[in-house]
Amino acid sequence: MAEKPLQESLKEYGRGITGGLLFSLPMLYTMELWWAGFIANSIQLIIYFTVGIVLLLIYNRYVGMRPDHSFLEGLLESLEEMGLGIILTVFILWITGRITECMSMSEISGKIVVEAITVAIGISVGKSQLASDDDDDDDDDDKKEEDKDLRHPNMMRAMGIALCGSILVASNVAPTEEVVVIAMEAEYFKLFMIALISIGIGGGVLYFMNFTGTDKIVLEPHRHRKALFGTLIMYTIALSSSAFMLCFFGRFVGLGLDGIIAETIVLGFPAAIGASAGRLLIQA
Repeated sequence: MAEKPLQESLKEYGRGITGGLLFSLPMLYTMELWWAGFIANSIQLIIYFTVGIVLLLIYNRYVGMRPDHSFLEGLLESLEEMGLGIILTVFILWITGRITECMSMSEISGKIVVEAITVAIGISVGKSQLASDDDDDDDDDDKKEEDKDLRHPNMMRAMGIALCGSILVASNVAPTEEVVVIAMEAEYFKLFMIALISIGIGGGVLYFMNFTGTDKIVLEPHRHRKALFGTLIMYTIALSSSAFMLCFFGRFVGLGLDGIIAETIVLGFPAAIGASAGRLLIQA
């Protein structure tokens, strides 16, 4: 198997991480799954983990990878995706305060295993299915330049689709108690980190990861200025839709300004994924 250039590998990992969050973030925010990891015994966790590896193997063999790849390559790919899923799960559970140093190892490991399976599958789907045509066919550059000249960006249309994607993803989480719990228990620096990660992932999806649908966004000329402007608009839409849904579901009742901001930032994470990745999937 030929070694991939570093830039291509980084883009692939970026798509994988985004796919993992896009498909699993509502589950990472769900209290029932936290409790499932807490009460599961060792045998159940081993079986669940094994099933997850098998699902990744099947997906990579028949969907995610080329048919000429060997079983060993598929196994290594699956283990890599599971490892990324575990790392991403640990980080999200830590930043949202769902695993702490005060918890027992059995509780921590249970939560990680239960959540990481879905994250790993999302990573596999993201790596293989969410690439733009630029990654698959580098010989059509002249045709793509001609197509790019024919495209005319429509800001209102883009904002409308971003709003739809934001609500589509975040509405799975907005009515739950988990948003309130995370927001009330989160430290200020973690809320700041959540905001930065939301902006970083959203901007990366829209402009730097070759995500499917990005060929419909014209970045030239003034690429970086447009990327910054588009990312800020995306996050503004994510926060606005989050505040609207939280208000609609009565999550702001009795809260001060600090609590309102904290809840909006917490829900803004999945909303930003929807406003960027969800928007591109709908648009594509």
